[in-house]
Amino acid sequence: MKKKILALVFSMVLCFSMAACGSKGKETAGEEKTSAETGKETEDKSSSGESGESDLAYVQDKGTLIVGITDFEPMDYKDASGEWIGFDADMAKAFAKSLGVEAEFVEIDWDNKVMELDAKSLDCVWNGMTLTDEVTSAMECSRAYCNNAQVAIVKADVADQYQTVESLKDLNFAVEVGSAGEKVLSELNYNYTSVKTQADALMEVAAGTSDAAVIDSLMAAAMVGEGTSYEKLTYTASFNAEEYGVGFRKGSDLAQKLNTFFSESSADGSMQETAKKYGVQAALIGDNE
Repeated sequence: MKKKILALVFSMVLCFSMAACGSKGKETAGEEKTSAETGKETEDKSSSGESGESDLAYVQDKGTLIVGITDFEPMDYKDASGEWIGFDADMAKAFAKSLGVEAEFVEIDWDNKVMELDAKSLDCVWNGMTLTDEVTSAMECSRAYCNNAQVAIVKADVADQYQTVESLKDLNFAVEVGSAGEKVLSELNYNYTSVKTQADALMEVAAGTSDAAVIDSLMAAAMVGEGTSYEKLTYTASFNAEEYGVGFRKGSDLAQKLNTFFSESSADGSMQETAKKYGVQAALIGDNE
């Protein structure tokens, strides 16, 4: 009888030991799986607020939407009192208000926009940004909201000589670093000098230090020609057709939130009203385009 009891006890101890080992093995496997997924978890957190919150929660918690811009009339520029205005600036303020936060504008080096987003120095880039492959692969982007093109700027008294892209090939250009215009000139292998902003590119042409510039058509319409700051400049050939979007950190839920805001603003007419204020209504893209 004692032998049977001892055998039973030994059997029970052995079962408990095996169960414990099995349990430990499962825990270790779970730990290893989590470790393998660390990269994804880190990526998710880098696109959101603290403790894995969404970008929306992160922005609402700190009370500000930090918007990266450059001086780019009619999208983002300062009025006489030093306040940022323009189609993009006004829409950014309205979007921030819809989130219950304040919009804060920060002038950035356009070439560093993705790095600043990832470092959380910014929450979005909202500045007539062309939706290139490089942009859409590095950022979480909104839907396109405006049509645009890259156009050549030359002095008005020689404009008749430069009405096609081919006719511009021997000129020396000024172009914003990291811009869609720089990409166009690089692909064509045209000579150019990179400058900090599109406004700087215009100044180069006006001063005669560059023969031509490539800037966004929306800016060209507002900045050159009769009644503007650059009356002796004009725009001629168009290099391409493109679209504007707003960029957030990769994986950010704010992009979809902005898409909803665009739809609502278009439906109630406030987006069109703001566009008319800055003369860009013809460039607006509707939800179904």
